[in-house]
Formats: sequence, structure tokens, C-alpha cells
Amino acid sequence: MADNFLERHREEYEKRKADWLRKKKHLPANSRKLQRPDDEAL
Repeated sequence: MADNFLERHREEYEKRKADWLRKKKHLPANSRKLQRPDDEAL
């Protein structure tokens, strides 16, 4: 395409993806502890 439509959209997508990954990495890890029953046979 003469106007590089696909190339521009790919670049915008890569930028949004990088921002999303950067924000995702800064989220706190899930620190919930699973409560297991005393009897593991259940």
C-alpha cells in the first residue's frame, strides 16, 4: 500500500503491547495462600 497503512498500524500495536507488558510487570504478584485441608486424601 502506498500509504504504509499496515506498517503504521503494526508499529502502533507494538507500542501499545509494550506499554501493556510494562504495566503488567509492575502489578503485585498474587499473594493469596490457598487453604489446603488437613487431610490431603480429601
